[in-house]
Amino acid sequence: METTFDDILYGKLKMRQPLCGPRISVDTVLLAWFVRLRQGDRVMELGTASGGISLILAKRWPTVSFITGIDIQEELVKMARENAEINGLADRVTFEVGDIRNITSLYPPQSFDVVVVNPPYNEIGESRASPKRGVAISRQEVVCTLEDVVRASYHLLKDRARLYMVLKAGRVSELCWLLEKTRMPLKKLKVVYPKPKVEASIILVEARRNAGRGVKVEPPLYICDESGNYTPELMSAYEIGGK
Repeated sequence: METTFDDILYGKLKMRQPLCGPRISVDTVLLAWFVRLRQGDRVMELGTASGGISLILAKRWPTVSFITGIDIQEELVKMARENAEINGLADRVTFEVGDIRNITSLYPPQSFDVVVVNPPYNEIGESRASPKRGVAISRQEVVCTLEDVVRASYHLLKDRARLYMVLKAGRVSELCWLLEKTRMPLKKLKVVYPKPKVEASIILVEARRNAGRGVKVEPPLYICDESGNYTPELMSAYEIGGK
């Protein structure tokens, strides 16, 4: 696998990433920024790729000592482990090969306080799949569906524990239906727009296992202002202390 070695978050992280495959993007940085952790939380990242979100969380929340990520692609897991070593985080962040469709055989039920996931955005058939398998897995529901992700999260989380996810805005109705069906109601929603006066691009969500109803809809986030400049809120997501 051809890779690049990149500075992430203004050089706060150094990461090896696949040249063609899942890479750190604005969406993944925003997801890590949206997550809230507490001392003692046990955190699971589903579909970790080269470990970016898990490593950002470890940098941002130094009192959290148990973060683990799983991915179905062994080569990416090896890369994630290397990235943890490079950044001096291997004592707090671990990575394992695993298929979330078999999550019940990998981890005991209700064994995590937080699940974080950036699932494939596109359903099979919605767009043409990339001939590169790694790219196809990250972008389309080739090896897991959104429902697989929600079910795995329900299995892993304790009651009232939190699921954080980023997803394209057009799938909000489907996601809400799946969360309700799985008894993990939506609790917090932030809608992200590329700039003012255009349609939303992604949503950031927090859901909770077996929680009561009632949703906090946060103010929208704009990536760029009307002049095309990055907004202060977007820039804050790239700061380790930006929360």
